Amino acid sequence: MGLHPLEFSDCYLDSPKFRERIRAHELELEKTNRFIKELQKDGKNLFAATKNIIAAQRKFAQSLSDFKFEYIGDAKTDDEKCIDESLHEFSVFLKNLEDQREIMMININETLLKPLEKFRKEQLGAAKEERKKYEKETEKYYTALDKLLNLSAKKKDQQLQEADIQVEQMRHHFHEESLEYVYKLQEIQERKKFECVEPMVAFFQGVFTFYHQGYELANDFNHYKTELQINIQNTRNRFEGTRSEVIELKNKVKQNPQEHLQTSRLCNEGYLYVQEKRPPPFGSSWVKKYCTYMKEQKIFNMFSFDPRSGGKMGEPESVILKSCTKKPMDSIDRRFCLEIEVTDRQGLVITVQALSEEDRKQWMEAMGGKESVSTLCRTYAKREGIEAHLNEVGFSLVKNCIRAVESRGIKDQGLYRVVGVSSRVQKLLNILIDEKSYTEVDLSASEDWEIKTVTSALKQYLRSLPEPLMTYGLYKEFIVPAKCGTPESRVHAIHYLVHKLLEENREMLDMLIRHLAKVSENCKENLMTVANLGVVFGPTLMRSEEETVAAIMDLKFQNIVVEILIENYETIFKTVPNSSCTAALSSSPSAPPRLSRRQSQRQNRPLAVYNPQMELQPVECPNSVREDTLVDSTESVSSHSSNATTSSASGSPPEKAKNRRRSSAGEFFDLDSHSFISWLNIPSPTSPASPNENFLFMSTNVQDDKSSQRDVCRRARAKFSCEAGHSSELSFQVGAIFEDVVTSKEPGWLEGSLSGRRGLIPENYVEFL
Repeated sequence: MGLHPLEFSDCYLDSPKFRERIRAHELELEKTNRFIKELQKDGKNLFAATKNIIAAQRKFAQSLSDFKFEYIGDAKTDDEKCIDESLHEFSVFLKNLEDQREIMMININETLLKPLEKFRKEQLGAAKEERKKYEKETEKYYTALDKLLNLSAKKKDQQLQEADIQVEQMRHHFHEESLEYVYKLQEIQERKKFECVEPMVAFFQGVFTFYHQGYELANDFNHYKTELQINIQNTRNRFEGTRSEVIELKNKVKQNPQEHLQTSRLCNEGYLYVQEKRPPPFGSSWVKKYCTYMKEQKIFNMFSFDPRSGGKMGEPESVILKSCTKKPMDSIDRRFCLEIEVTDRQGLVITVQALSEEDRKQWMEAMGGKESVSTLCRTYAKREGIEAHLNEVGFSLVKNCIRAVESRGIKDQGLYRVVGVSSRVQKLLNILIDEKSYTEVDLSASEDWEIKTVTSALKQYLRSLPEPLMTYGLYKEFIVPAKCGTPESRVHAIHYLVHKLLEENREMLDMLIRHLAKVSENCKENLMTVANLGVVFGPTLMRSEEETVAAIMDLKFQNIVVEILIENYETIFKTVPNSSCTAALSSSPSAPPRLSRRQSQRQNRPLAVYNPQMELQPVECPNSVREDTLVDSTESVSSHSSNATTSSASGSPPEKAKNRRRSSAGEFFDLDSHSFISWLNIPSPTSPASPNENFLFMSTNVQDDKSSQRDVCRRARAKFSCEAGHSSELSFQVGAIFEDVVTSKEPGWLEGSLSGRRGLIPENYVEFL
């Protein structure tokens, strides 16, 4: 039952029931007042708690942003780059979410707490004042009425009349105040329905807006999340393959450590105990040092370092070796000792103790001692397996297996990942490589051999080749574009390298990759995506000649190379590289769009102009990649200039490079490792990579004149104005001159100095001077 309405006519009767109804209305307003006070208190607590959660979330976001994953190896895959950036992406997402939450909290204060407080003070406060007046008038009226009724009838008429008039006036004031109070009570009862609820609506609208913004942020994040999940899955798959290889290598090393001693560019290195003589009567002491010997320079280095202390390696003590002899046992009380005579310090002889007799012999041989042992250059055990060759039998085996898979098993789940029974696989291989019987078996028409047996036989054959299909010689060159460069330059680089393969290798690789492309087209049924096929065939088609952990860490890049081959089969195998421009990107002459550094790593960058005169240091490749790839490189490839074209047309052919190979199409391709890395992603110093000037091309011209190479650090002028989007970037106006400009590790960016400040510059915003 709700509140009874207060009739104005009841103000004149002022009955007990009327008073009860007024009291009920008053209690309701008191309850409303308490409710608003409690709500304000809870709202302030909510406000404070939300401010705390905003601060905590932002601190959490900052922690995510500050942390960076370290990785093993000299480069990261695109998947690892995305995973590495993911924490920063999460941080940005949380910060954006907390910005919306902060807006919501401001709305809570403005749209809920303040309106409710205003209603409580103005409306409920006014009702309290009216009640006080009503009670005061009631008291005055009924007191005066009691006095009037208690007057003696013997009073004079004039006195009685005056008393009557006075009471009548009080009655009139009482009725007026009663009417006003009743009106006020009922007005507030009706007003509270909207003046209390309307702020609630505004509050919930703010809350819903916040959650809607969160939903929108989640939608924006969804695409990245999906991509990240794929990156994580790819990385997980590569991890599984890498882990099995590492475990296998670990077990091999455990069983026979001497067979797996890692070769070094130094002739020998390891720990030795060096005898240090002291003044009498202290005698001498033996100090453990890490020693290296470089045979070509005959330099013997000794570093003070104790692995147990965890101290840093100090500066080396270097001497030039003259001779090394075995220390006779009767002349010293320690075993495994050597005497090293030096040339740069007259009369100095250093006595050192090896860790074992085998270790002493190794140092003796390395330093040209009198005793000799087997060579230190360790070779790794050959993989046990069948006698596989790239001959007619081998091509028949591959074609037979491919026909069988494509005719009866291309939609089988886990194709090429599910392995067959080893005995059955070996039996099938023996049949298929037998020169007498290899033509008698048609696997596509025979149900005797399971598809998993056929696929395992194909993989086993490829692994058993004396040299991987993509060869040891080109292994490092294939790895380079997987580690650096733009997506387009990677395809062009691998395109070029495929056509450097011997004809039989390229023909079989063509046949296999065409088949794998068909397999990937059926990935919805067989679950073998391009990434999954890369995991399976990466180590099968290419591998390092050295079996080391570092080489195993490159498995992920082997997988990427295979993925590129599968995804770009038509481009790589059905076209032949040439020396003319193969791609050109153009855009409007206005300022080109400047992507954020995060976006620039995700989106395809314009293809860079190759120029051999530019130094190679700025390439976005790890130092170790450059060091390995640039060794013994003495030639570079020049671009096709108008002069070169004229020269060729007039009958003056360009000079041929030394490492030329003839392709099946009869064209020559000249490119050494030095030029190859430049070709991946270096802008021309004379023609900056503006949107309408970006070309990627290769040339057969060779330029041996090293004196024409230009300095890496150059000056550049801004063609467009730019506002920095990050603290590491530079803001500048048109015409600004940059000093010491080099190519940045960030794709599509340069690094230079302007007005004493150094930072990043979009490469397509400037031209070199």
